[in-house]
Amino acid sequence: APPIWMAGLLFFAENLMARPDRTEELRNILTRRILVLDGAMGTMIQRYELDEAAFRGDRFASHSRDLRGASDVLALTRPAVLDEIHRQYLAAGADIIETNTFNAQAISFADYDLQAYVYEVNRAAAEICRRAADELSTPEKPRFVAGAMGPTNRTASLSPDVNNPGMRGVTFDELVDAYYEQVHGLVDGGVDLLLVETTFDTLNLKAGLFAIEKYFEDTGITLPVIASITITDASGRTLSGQTVEACWNSIAHAPLLAVGINCALGAEEMRAHVEELSTLAPIFMSCYPNAGLPNALGGYDETPDMMAAVLRDFAESGWLNIVGGCCGTTPDHIRVIADTVATFAPRIPATVEPHLRLSGLEPLTVTADSNFIMVGERTNVTGSPKFSKLVKENDLEGALRVAKQQIEGGANILDVNMDEGLLDSEKMMSDFLNLVASEPDICRVPLMVDSSKWSVIESGLKTLQGKSVVNSISLKEGEDAFRHHARLCKRYGTAVVIMAFDEQGQADTVERKVAICARAYDILVSEVGFDP
Repeated sequence: APPIWMAGLLFFAENLMARPDRTEELRNILTRRILVLDGAMGTMIQRYELDEAAFRGDRFASHSRDLRGASDVLALTRPAVLDEIHRQYLAAGADIIETNTFNAQAISFADYDLQAYVYEVNRAAAEICRRAADELSTPEKPRFVAGAMGPTNRTASLSPDVNNPGMRGVTFDELVDAYYEQVHGLVDGGVDLLLVETTFDTLNLKAGLFAIEKYFEDTGITLPVIASITITDASGRTLSGQTVEACWNSIAHAPLLAVGINCALGAEEMRAHVEELSTLAPIFMSCYPNAGLPNALGGYDETPDMMAAVLRDFAESGWLNIVGGCCGTTPDHIRVIADTVATFAPRIPATVEPHLRLSGLEPLTVTADSNFIMVGERTNVTGSPKFSKLVKENDLEGALRVAKQQIEGGANILDVNMDEGLLDSEKMMSDFLNLVASEPDICRVPLMVDSSKWSVIESGLKTLQGKSVVNSISLKEGEDAFRHHARLCKRYGTAVVIMAFDEQGQADTVERKVAICARAYDILVSEVGFDP
């Protein structure tokens, strides 16, 4: 028998061989035609009128909580129902079917005391999809399985208590752990791609993308990834307040195959936002709206022909690479949509000028025509005695007023520094930035997380849904530490300020400044993969 380490290596190699990265295959198809995604799972499951006993099955007959409504658990208790639904969507013309795992992570599963079954549910749901897709695939029409990853039932950017704006119902680390476990099950179940969807809070989405990249790095497995946001009202903002462009700036660092909009609004109400995102993203674009807005009874009134008519306009305008349906849609909707878009050429990804693009709730693009970009430095305990006094007295409301004054005074970016020996700097950084996030007048601008300690910088990055700036990292601890911090900055989606220090100290001549900065730039761009 081989030694244990060799058996583990063989198992890992078999996993890699069993799940080839289909990114290039998808890219090739997406340049030739519009791919069709399936429709709603919840709408279809409701048609089966399953009672509590059906949701429980034999497996959960004595479970401590009611399970009716925990649709994801059907992968273990009613797999035949899910199989039938997947096959209906495939028969209707769907190229991509989604796993029934929208809420299948520990945070949402806690409502049903199902946390122990996260991996098993995701793997089983993926396997059900995989069998159906493989059996109905042909060389002319290959089918793909998307691992569906919903936004969870918590928001990392907003407080659940109106009287305590700095409170959070979930942390970034908790989201990363929950998504990581979900990805593990989906990948082991055989999905072709991962779809982080219906995102109402960009910080939740960033945690999901962080978890996916961490899983890829840990395992050596890579899959295509799609991110899809949801716009909750006609103002064109997410629930957590970001505009479409600000949201795109926040996630543009991730290695995405496609980005899109789904759910909350019907197709017609989604039109302006789909058009805007289509002009911003230099990658493929997805769109799968609800069948209109919910009516008074919670149903959806848009017929397949009504939806298809609007989506036809989207395709004709050149906005679509992937199209499907969300809440209220059925195989009938997907069939008509698939027939409608079949004759249209796919969208050509946008060509985007190479500018620095940051964001808070709103975008900040720095171009050659921009005026001076003003960084507000008074929210800095080492530079402002007034701010330092307020923070040391734990008067964070007073500290917020200092921040607001800087924005009103014209600051384009707000620098926050909590480096003070008498402070718990990590906690103070996250506490203050959580409060900043509750003030739209302040957090509309990008934040600069400023510290000489990496742990303080990281605690700040875990609170920010926008694309922020890290101030700073340098080569003073050597290249290995610099690469480590730079890779994490990229995974968090930040820009970076680089100090002209190296192992010998601060640059003191023109030649040293140029040499250090050139060395740092080369590592960032050529090795770590930063956009220059």
